[in-house]
Amino acid sequence: MSANLAAMTNPQIAIHFFLQLTVILVVCRAVGLAVRRLGQPQVVGEMIAGVCLGPSLFGVLAPGVQAWLFPVNLAGAAHPLMTVLYCIAQLGLVLYMFCIGMEFDVGLLRRRFRSAISVSLAGILAPFAIGGLLAYLYRDSEALFTSQTTFGDQALFLGAAMSITAFPMLARIIYERGLTGTSIGTLALAAGAIDDAVAWCILALVLARVSGDSMIATMAIGGGVVYGIVVLAVVRPGLAWLAPRVAPDGPNANLLLPLMMVLLMLASWFTDYVGIYAVFGAFMLGIAVPRGAIVESLRIRIEPLTTCLLLPAFFVYSGLNTQLTSINTGGLWTVTILILIGAIAAKGVACFAAAKLHREPTREALAIGALMNARGLMELILLNIGLERGVITPTLFSILVLMAIVTTLMATPIFELVYGRTARKDGTIGASRAA
Repeated sequence: MSANLAAMTNPQIAIHFFLQLTVILVVCRAVGLAVRRLGQPQVVGEMIAGVCLGPSLFGVLAPGVQAWLFPVNLAGAAHPLMTVLYCIAQLGLVLYMFCIGMEFDVGLLRRRFRSAISVSLAGILAPFAIGGLLAYLYRDSEALFTSQTTFGDQALFLGAAMSITAFPMLARIIYERGLTGTSIGTLALAAGAIDDAVAWCILALVLARVSGDSMIATMAIGGGVVYGIVVLAVVRPGLAWLAPRVAPDGPNANLLLPLMMVLLMLASWFTDYVGIYAVFGAFMLGIAVPRGAIVESLRIRIEPLTTCLLLPAFFVYSGLNTQLTSINTGGLWTVTILILIGAIAAKGVACFAAAKLHREPTREALAIGALMNARGLMELILLNIGLERGVITPTLFSILVLMAIVTTLMATPIFELVYGRTARKDGTIGASRAA
């Protein structure tokens, strides 16, 4: 079977890819419908579906079929089929985060700036403190860290892994719960964006330390700052000037979508190239788009196909690299429980406390803590990089994946308990939106 895969021609790869995508769409929708009955959003179903299609379940029940349908590697290199799936997954994520950026209320953020910074700092500093403590306790564990890492590398990586927020997932939960543009939705998105940007910069620092190449960190941090300045100081005014010409009722309305797609691909390329991940490039470009008819026109054209066709591939591709069966001893389960408790305390509880310090209502502060506590598949991306670069072992990878799944599953039920139901009754937010 592997020999047949190796000999695939381009048309055969296309045929196999369409079959992959069919399975992905069917499983994601089926699991999504099932979890929605349990009060979870569609996005959680897609996350679970991704893990189920990987070696953790499908690979256990039918290893031969799973390896044929999703051939992860071939002779030590990525299989062409998975390379195609990866590119489709990245395209879906970039388009979706561009839509989220277009709906991001910058004016509302200005009015909540202090709260956003406070929640973000709490969501960074507390996880790094607890991550450093756990790294110290297990600094000599060969089961968790590779021999090429120092204690500093271990503490930085574990802190980054515990501080990261499920930014795309957080954005989609906020969208599905009708929170887009609300005070609490904007505050959670802003704090999550800052947290993830810092976490990726820390990851770049760890990779620079492990590889001995300081340019990795310099490129990520410096490139991110330059990109932000260019988007806000050059691209945003430029788009505002072009707006009357490319608006739906303007003389060059047919140029709007091609122009924005070129800018989006360029932004995604640059932020990926410098090492801060394409999702942030797409999100910031979305913020720069002039509000009004242009945003609505782009959203109507991009969002349906993205959420229904492309975005599920992102969740499944990440889930294919997850192997939960490697946690098979009592000692490792103890480590898992400690990491899980520490992650919840460091992120959810700390963000709740920070929101309360800024006099946010208790109900909203609890909801923010619940949303910020979700890690999701942004965590899996970070973990895959750490595993590939030799920072962590497959065992710690699996432990942190389990932590990401549990904290993400917690987010919606806790949010609904402390905020969602009451808010819908009094009309604060709308009803849940279907994906």
